[in-house]
Amino acid sequence: MHIGIITSEYPHPKVKQSAGIATSIKNLALALVGKGNNVTIFVYHQDVNEILEEEGVKIHLIKNKKFKLFSWYFYRKHIQKYVNTIVKDQDIDILEAPDWTGITAFMSFRVPLVIRFHGSDAYFCKLDKRKQKFKNFVFEKLALKKASAFIAPTNFAGEETRKIFGLDKRKIKTIHYGLQLEHFENDSPEIYNENTILYIGTIIRKKGVLELAEIFNKVVKSNPNAKLKLIGSDAPDIKTGSQSTYKLMEDKFSEQAKNNASYLGKVPYSEVKEQIKKAHICTFPSFAETLGMVTIESMALQKPVVNTSIGWGQEIIDDGINGYLVHPSHINKYSEAILKLLNDNVLCSNIGKSARIKVEKTFNIQNIVHQNIAYYELVIKNA
Repeated sequence: MHIGIITSEYPHPKVKQSAGIATSIKNLALALVGKGNNVTIFVYHQDVNEILEEEGVKIHLIKNKKFKLFSWYFYRKHIQKYVNTIVKDQDIDILEAPDWTGITAFMSFRVPLVIRFHGSDAYFCKLDKRKQKFKNFVFEKLALKKASAFIAPTNFAGEETRKIFGLDKRKIKTIHYGLQLEHFENDSPEIYNENTILYIGTIIRKKGVLELAEIFNKVVKSNPNAKLKLIGSDAPDIKTGSQSTYKLMEDKFSEQAKNNASYLGKVPYSEVKEQIKKAHICTFPSFAETLGMVTIESMALQKPVVNTSIGWGQEIIDDGINGYLVHPSHINKYSEAILKLLNDNVLCSNIGKSARIKVEKTFNIQNIVHQNIAYYELVIKNA
């Protein structure tokens, strides 16, 4: 098969943006190539037009274009024309695209289109209890209605998206994101910086970072040696209008917590893995995810994780066995789970080992790739 994937992000030095979605796409692309398939990535909203090749994957950068009127429409038609040309020339059998902002609205393709639920604006607005722009909803719904089929990374994300847009449940297949486990080995899980709590992700309200500030206040009051380390881009806050959500976190920190917290900003992906290894525990108190790549990456590196208990989290972690699940608004319970781990190194070791086993069983890309291939083949057959 030849699979084409349309995306706004991909892990490559020449691509403007790369986050969790980009990692999941690359993991899948490399696994597909490893099984003898061809993969072409179309990355839109880029600074230049360029064709690259890396590890057997063709990457087409599509330059952003501005039009005098209705750029949102004509740029989509520009992407459509470009993709359809490559589809015909390179015999691409099926295309995949994300749901975010309905990039494939107003596009028509020569081959079936599968949309993967990386998280639509409507989905995140619902979870974050925010009002969505009507235009974004219309674009996302139009894009989804025109797709042949859908892939959800968790049952929760699939069901919530189905309800929001009134989709046919029979067209939705749950296939988890996968990891290249050989890139997530921790040969010395017993070596780490004691009492270090690590958060990785955008510093934004929906990720539960403001609750994390309050949680850390409780933790550091009981354990004055506890340290909180944060990695990720700072973001403006929609609710208050503040240009820095981290500034809002600082305002919530107690004096002691502020002294024991450090914000590293955005760091290279290779360094992120090293920071995970150095951490005592990792924590992700998010209110809005579809799955959370960094959660399973931390588990793969044998880190005990205190994770959100909302929907998707229950499909990743078995509470008390390979991690802990606590609702981010339950400040006391959340801080107690963190303190329990910080105060018991044997428990941390056991949870970390079990976390690795869970990832090997559930999120190994070498197993998951076969599910994707089988589903692509089914969609092509039924087109």
